[in-house]
Amino acid sequence: PVGGGLAAGRGSVRLSRPLSPQAAMTKLGQWLCGLALLGSAWAALALAPPGLQPPAPYRQALLPLPVYLLVAFGCYSLATVGYRLATFNDCEEAAAELQEHISAARADLRRRGLRF
Repeated sequence: PVGGGLAAGRGSVRLSRPLSPQAAMTKLGQWLCGLALLGSAWAALALAPPGLQPPAPYRQALLPLPVYLLVAFGCYSLATVGYRLATFNDCEEAAAELQEHISAARADLRRRGLRF
């Protein structure tokens, strides 16, 4: 079917655009896939049967690893937000245009009898 339909004939579903084999994954999907991959690897190592467990020093570093990663992610997030806030660009032209719109709206409301 034309347009990337899923089924031919009666009751077919037509999509607005054809499905591509390289469909874009959202950022949330990417983060969740990475988190699932890391979490399953950690669980496989941390919860291994006694005969397959890593040596004690590795196991002692492995068990609190999710907490360390969570703290590191929080630090990274705070640093990113702080950097973006510090380098935020002011747009003087847009601010002036917005002030003009506000003045015009106030004048129009005054003309219609609104007092504020």
